[in-house]
Amino acid sequence: MDQEIIAKTRAYVKQKLSGAESGHDWLHIERVYQNALQLIKNIPCDETVVLIAVLVHDLPDSKFQKGNENEILDEIGRFLLNSGLSPQRLDHVKTIINHMSFRHSFDKDISKSIEFQIVQDADRLDAIGAIGIARAFSYGGFKQRPFYDENIAVVQHQSSESYQKSKAATIDHFYEKLLLLKDQMNTENAKSIAEKRHHFMLGFLAQFEAERTGKS
Repeated sequence: MDQEIIAKTRAYVKQKLSGAESGHDWLHIERVYQNALQLIKNIPCDETVVLIAVLVHDLPDSKFQKGNENEILDEIGRFLLNSGLSPQRLDHVKTIINHMSFRHSFDKDISKSIEFQIVQDADRLDAIGAIGIARAFSYGGFKQRPFYDENIAVVQHQSSESYQKSKAATIDHFYEKLLLLKDQMNTENAKSIAEKRHHFMLGFLAQFEAERTGKS
């Protein structure tokens, strides 16, 4: 892997995410980076593409960029080219970060390179388990959503548009997204890790329901 480009990108992203919402801040990137390092073991892949994509994947996130995603992507592209990344690798990185999010999981025509699969798994692992629970409530608070509302029904989204328009309470988000991620992992190592984290979330939700209903 190209350590110099990766080091430059780490510094760039850390600066760009200064003050970001805690579920999508530099510490999130660092955790996903560590997940990726674990997943690339014994998997032949372009490690530089994987790690660069991990580092920049949240910068153009539509949840925070308010329609400026293309502008941010262009800035990322200029930075990476100036840092020495080849145009071919940059195209690969852009394909990954443009299509790896959950809202794109409704598009069944996406072709996933092994690098794409690793980056997507590394990011999704950080959305489940104990960290996933903390991130869900952090983001729900950031968006000023209730953590529970019995008057809001859980929706099984069938399209990206439906998912993006969701205003669900945080508990509903587990059923609309987080509990679905275990079965959407790509690599065998990620599937094994996800199984444990999924089980932890089920235990949390059972305890939450018991306390909510006065049974515990």
